[in-house]
Order: sequence, then C-alpha cells, then structure tokens
Amino acid sequence: MTDRMIKSWPEAAPRLVAVAAGRAPADTVITGGRVVNVHSRELLDGWQVAIAEGRFAYVGPDAGHCIGPQTQVIDAGGRFLVPGLCDGHMHIESGMLTPAEFARAVIPHGTTTMFVDPHEIANVLGLRGVRLMHDEALMQPVNIFTQMPSCAPSAPGLETTGHEITPEDVAEAMAWPGIVGLGEMMNFPGVIAGDAKMLAEIAATQRAGKTVGGHYASPDLGPAFHAYVAGGPADDHEGTREEDAIARVRQGMRAMLRLGSAWYDVKAQITAVTEKGLDPRGFILCTDDCHSGTLVHDGHMNRVVRHAIDCGCDPLVALQMATINTATHFGLERELGSIAPGRRADLILTSDLRALPIEEVFARGRLVARQGECLVDCPHLDWPADTRATVHLGRRLAAEDFRAEAPAGANRVKVKVIGVVENQAPTRALTAELKVRDGAVERDEAQDVCHIALVERHRGTGKVVNGFVSGFGYRGPMAVASTVAHDSHHMIVVGTSRADMAAAANRLAEVGGGVTVWREGREIALVELPIAGLMSDAPAREVAAKAQSVVEAMAACGCTLNNAYMQHSLLALVVIPELRISDLGLVDVTRFEITDLFAEKT
Repeated sequence: MTDRMIKSWPEAAPRLVAVAAGRAPADTVITGGRVVNVHSRELLDGWQVAIAEGRFAYVGPDAGHCIGPQTQVIDAGGRFLVPGLCDGHMHIESGMLTPAEFARAVIPHGTTTMFVDPHEIANVLGLRGVRLMHDEALMQPVNIFTQMPSCAPSAPGLETTGHEITPEDVAEAMAWPGIVGLGEMMNFPGVIAGDAKMLAEIAATQRAGKTVGGHYASPDLGPAFHAYVAGGPADDHEGTREEDAIARVRQGMRAMLRLGSAWYDVKAQITAVTEKGLDPRGFILCTDDCHSGTLVHDGHMNRVVRHAIDCGCDPLVALQMATINTATHFGLERELGSIAPGRRADLILTSDLRALPIEEVFARGRLVARQGECLVDCPHLDWPADTRATVHLGRRLAAEDFRAEAPAGANRVKVKVIGVVENQAPTRALTAELKVRDGAVERDEAQDVCHIALVERHRGTGKVVNGFVSGFGYRGPMAVASTVAHDSHHMIVVGTSRADMAAAANRLAEVGGGVTVWREGREIALVELPIAGLMSDAPAREVAAKAQSVVEAMAACGCTLNNAYMQHSLLALVVIPELRISDLGLVDVTRFEITDLFAEKT
C-alpha cells in the first residue's frame, strides 16, 4: 500500500453513507451532465454525481443534499460523464516506457485502469523485474493491476530466456497487493498436453481466487482448443476472425478484441456482436501492445473505443466493453468500471460519445487531466543499476558473424523465409531460392528477402543465429537492431548489409539496449532503452520522438509496412505461427519444433 492507494470501500463506507444521506458534505459534486450508466446501458440526463474519499457516494437526479460550504461543484455543461476506460490486456514495456511514464502518457486519453502483464521484463530479470514493475505501478495516481507472467520462457525447449518463471514464483506473487491474476498462458501446447508446470501455475492462481489470462494463437477450434479452455484460461486476445470470438464466448471465455499499434483485430470480430447478435457482456476491448508514438499521437483505449464504434458498434456497448465488462472479468465490478456508489471515482467528461474527445479526466475523484495535459505527478522508482546493464554480447561482433553458411559445394539453395504479415501477429512460412557466394547464402533484394539474425544477449555467449525474412522491402546497405525481441528479448537484427548488422548490434551493447537503424555504415536513428533493454524512464514525448525517427529511418531504407518496428520486434515470438527465429535456431511454430534453415538444395 502507498499514499496513492485510496481507502477501501469498507473503510470509506461510513462517510459514503453519510454523504449519500445528506448528513455530511461531499468533496466534489458534478452537475449539468448526462451520466453514461454501463450497468443498465442508458443515458441519464441531468443526473448528478457526489464524490467523497475518492469514491462515488451518490449518483442520482439531484445531489444538492450532498453539497456543503467546502464542496467543489463542477458544471459539466451538458457533457457526458463516462466511466474511466479500462485496458483489459496490455504490456507496458511495449510502449518503451516505465509504468510511471506510461501512466503519464495515457491518463490524458481517459485510461484510468490497466491490467498489465510484465512478461517482457520477466524474461530479462525474472521475478525481481516483475516486482519492480508491480511496485512502480502501485505508486501511480491511476489503477494499474499486475498479472503475474506465466511463461518465461514462453515455449520451453524452443528459446532461452534471461530468467525463468516457476510455479513457486507464481504462488509467491499471488500474495502481492497489486496482483490480479496470471498473465497470458502462451504455452498453449503445454496446457493442451497436460504439462505439469503450466497446470501448476494455473492451479496456484485459481487457489488464490484470481483470473487466468489466455493466449490461444491457433486457428484450430477443435479438440485442442477445447482442451485449452478446460485447463483454465478465462480470456483470450489472440482471435483474428469472427469465428474465434464466437468460439471463445461460447466456451465461457471473454473474447478480448485488440487494437494496438500493429494489431487490428477488432473489425473482424466485432461482427459477432453487431451482426450475429451475441451478448456483448462476453467481449472486452484491449490494446495488447502500444508503441509510444501511438500513445502520444493517436491515443490509447479511447482510440480502441472509437474504432469499435466506427466498425458499427453502438457507443454504449463499446463503452461497456472498455469499462464494466473488464472490471467484472477480473472480479472488480464492485470496485471500478462504472459510475455507481462505492466505486472508485474514475470518470471522463466528453462532449461526444462517438468522437469521444477526452476533455477532462478524473481518477479517484481528482482531476488528473484536461484537454490532453496530464495534471498530476506520476512517481518513479529508483531503478537499480543492474537493471540498466542487461545487454551482454560476450564479445564484439563482426560482419562474418552474420553469415548464413551454405551446405558445402552448393551454388544455389532453397531456404525457409519468415514472411511478415502486415498488421497481424502471425507470420508466414515461405521459401526462396537464393544464391551462394563464398560459402554464404546471399540475400535477394528482387525477392524482398534480407538477412535476419538473433543475437544472444542475456548470458554473453556470443551466439548468433542467422536466417532470412521477407516483407520489409529494404533496399541498399542497411540494418535495424533491437533488444526488444518478444518474448525472450535477445537481440533481433534485420538487414541487407552484414557490416551494418554488426555495427548496429555493437551499438546497442554500448548504450545498454534500445533500437538503432544503420544505413551505409552510419547510424541514422537511435532510441535508448536502458532499463532491461526494454524501457526508458524519459518522458513519453521524448521517447516517442526518438521512436518516430526510427520508423522514419526504416522507411528511408525502403520499408512501407504500417508500424514496421512492431513487426520487427515480434520476429522471435515463438508461440505464434508460422515461422520464427530464436537463440536455438529457426522455429516451426505450426509443429513447435526447431527446423532447418534449408528447405532443399537446388
């Protein structure tokens, strides 16, 4: 508990009752508005709201009896009072920001509650990293609940992480004050196979009475899917089709529809509600991964709600999916997610339910943002020095480390190629016929095939795994390197020049992690991410500006993909089909096995 935490409902109840009855004055009363009631799905014209102890005390047609000499009275001017928005599934690290700076970035967008899974830092720093994220989250003026990461590594036997998460770690974390459940269970093949470790983590969470997050990244909706649901995951954000959403809610899961910086999965699934007529209570909106540039320039959960409305969803239904549905799912319906007595006084004032301009934001009864400006302090932890020294290459890399050695005597080879799919997490397993020169397989610009390498960075082994990727459209000598490499977070280097690839990798070792773009032997963009090689504690606007320079630099190298950096950072995500790269080799995620780089000799 910190001074940022408000009194519990039982602790606040005597005063809440007194205010609602008119025996004591409220701290704040809001009049002249239209309350969006997400319980009854209706607009309540002229209803007034009284706030005390950071909670709603009275919500009704006339709060005059709650007003005393010291009560602050706010005239909403005919605007809508909307519950503060909740993000049901997200990774703070994807914003390249610490919890404090992420909170500062999203508060002006009306996000007052986040359910976060810090499995990125878990892969680098283990349980200690999770605890640091959890502790900084509890210091914030908005609600950040932590889900204990479940899968580090996400796919045992297919990758090596800096640290592993165990069932004992999960059981320990369930007693922490800000832990609300288990993070996404990405090892779905393990659950389906009855893996004892995965089931033990789920059991520890269920014994604590908390929610198990899901991640079923497969189009197979047959027995395997049913086995996964039987294992205990209560939600899933990996659906990309209408039938995915329908299948999940029919099995008692919540279908989480995501709109992040690179994932556009709402439109294809919202039709389960708008056209098929399914009960919207089973649907939740979320972001999953949001780049800092998206947060600064486009928004956060307000962007997702607007998008759902643009896709044909009724505004009140879309708001339910971003407020009360989320709170209910995590067992917090009586604590937040609506404008109703006893709940945390988190609300937005907006003049338009469709365009959803976020004009004023209140959190725990306090004005925290107005017209895009955050008005409150978001405290930082003092991150320990060793969390800023996590890039260990073991040696200085050279161009020769980025050679894909061909079979002896081959002049041409057919290789397996990772195919990037724009705006989606899955990749395609492609093949390409490539030339061999001096014993090494060459890239082919005409086929849009360039080099990719996974550089081990946790234990300093000096290991480099080489392969090929298609879809970025890069031209001329260049390289992009990143220590954000979901989920094990080694270093991904993509390029057309082995010399530039080596220079980029060595540069990130020098600065302690981040993203760098090189072209023709010189660095043209850099964003430093010194904390675990994943995050910066600089303000979001500064990080976003540097991140934007990376995006622009990638475009200058020929890339036309939407949010290409997010696509880059997921090339090692060995739990989503079809083809990925890890520190152990090329991974066939349709079979969950290491596969050879060469399809056949030609």
